[in-house]
Amino acid sequence: MTVYNHPYKDVEFLFSELLDFDRMCQEAGLEDINQELVSAILDEAGRLGTEVIAPLNAIGDRNGATLGEDGVQETPGFADAYRQYVDSGWPSLTAGETYGGQGMPKLVGAAVAEIWQSSSLAFSLCPLLTGGAIEAIAAHGSDELKETYLPDMVSGQWTATMNLTESAAGSDLAAVASRAVPEGDHYLISGQKIFISWGDHQMAENIIHLVLARLPNAPGGVKGISLFLVPKFLLDENGRPGQRNDVYCVSLEHKLGIHASPTCVMNFGDNGGAVGYLVGEPHNGLAAMFTMMNDARQGTGMQGLSLSERSYQQALEYAKERLQGTRSDGTRYPIIEFPDVRRMLMMMKSATEAMRGLAYKAAAEIDLSHWAKDPREARRHAERTSLYTPIVKGWITELAQEITSLGIQVHGGMGYVEETGSAQHFRDARITTIYEGTTGIQGLDLVGRKILANKGEILRDLLDEIEVTADAMSADDSLAGQASALKQAVDNGREARAWLLDHAAENRDVAGGVSVNFMLLMGYICGGWVMGQAALKACSLLAGDGGNESFLRAKRVTAQFYSDHLLPRVGSHLATVKAGADSIMALDVEQF
Repeated sequence: MTVYNHPYKDVEFLFSELLDFDRMCQEAGLEDINQELVSAILDEAGRLGTEVIAPLNAIGDRNGATLGEDGVQETPGFADAYRQYVDSGWPSLTAGETYGGQGMPKLVGAAVAEIWQSSSLAFSLCPLLTGGAIEAIAAHGSDELKETYLPDMVSGQWTATMNLTESAAGSDLAAVASRAVPEGDHYLISGQKIFISWGDHQMAENIIHLVLARLPNAPGGVKGISLFLVPKFLLDENGRPGQRNDVYCVSLEHKLGIHASPTCVMNFGDNGGAVGYLVGEPHNGLAAMFTMMNDARQGTGMQGLSLSERSYQQALEYAKERLQGTRSDGTRYPIIEFPDVRRMLMMMKSATEAMRGLAYKAAAEIDLSHWAKDPREARRHAERTSLYTPIVKGWITELAQEITSLGIQVHGGMGYVEETGSAQHFRDARITTIYEGTTGIQGLDLVGRKILANKGEILRDLLDEIEVTADAMSADDSLAGQASALKQAVDNGREARAWLLDHAAENRDVAGGVSVNFMLLMGYICGGWVMGQAALKACSLLAGDGGNESFLRAKRVTAQFYSDHLLPRVGSHLATVKAGADSIMALDVEQF
């Protein structure tokens, strides 16, 4: 199946009613940016995504990238699609104007990214990584590096990668062993990196690798890691790609999904050393890389949303067309009339809308942190962004496993057959809980760095804000049940917070033992919050004849379903959090 339809109505509803995008831009002094402009941008992105990129999704799944004598060859059709993507100016959408970017808000970039990712996750990973590298170089690179490399990266003429993982290190970056030896105005990099998405291909003139490595006599652990920019081709006197650098893809991984995204084993320095340039300060590479990593983590949450949306659209179309029941008069009817199929479709629809609401809220917080004129407000938005990031990455990608699995279930036996295409969404989604930091790492980040480190104050402020929405819902009799459920969820969140603060200090295993369930608990609460806000807005617009009545009534029903079927999971996760880590850690290793 190649059809993909961007959910314009839901996105426009979020921009106008939940995020008040026009007011955001006005307060930031961005007079030329408004929702009308965004609608035009989304229309054009939707055309490219639907007509050009989406038809390549199944092709890429069947005909993944290959490795030959000239390096990695991308899936047929991808190079032409990428050229159209570049020629239309999409790589520069959110980049700063200093280096040729359009300077659009992160929120707009998130909405456009959803289109690319739903169209083809494998294709979208290439520009996603380039965008994160641009952020890292812009924030930490020298003026010379920025002036030399950013313009062609912003234009999309050059792409970029992130090189962290090594076979003996995995997520333990303290074990990074790649070396960087000073030589004149540059460094010689040696070592091997694995799991490098789009580490090589033929779609761009150059590929800019950001590589973690150690300088001679560097301190041990993460405090001894530096970040280097290593181009595939060294630049000539005119600043154009010239001599090949000593960096090569030596093998490709054969993966469960995203077959068209080449996952490379990259060797640096097999022939004397790959020329690289220091990004930021020596031994401060991890902080610089996390500029890119945090951008990628929210982006990965968007991937979970995008695959869920694509899976839902396919399941819905199938359910409307698949005839299975027979009426008394002998006529047949489609499976969408079966209550259990309706249950699955409503699970998919409501979860996807909740994912989108939270992901877009998180993207808006990035913009607000940059635009705020009051330093205290800027700090508050930055703290909220930091709190949202592991929830967006962890909760959305975990929920995407369930949603894309339901997409297969709606198809029945045909969903298990690769020919229908439903299984691809499930396979592609599986990696999203792993790369850019596993679900366990996201849980630890949330519990350790975002809650315990500040004694839960930032979380307390978020829960207080969610309760304000629940109180507003209580004023509408038609939303009283949802309001009560959301208030109960907030109370559960407060109870989980208090339990964590009380027990984490006395037992070192508590944080690790409860962190994933704590993160999922917060994800379902935040999902209930955005769905509650949507229900409030839908009621208000219906009362004032202020919108598409059919869409608004459906929005209310979807919010009710979330409250009935997904929000109760908060209580289950609270019980698991309060169970602590005792039974998790009770067995000796030999008893497993």
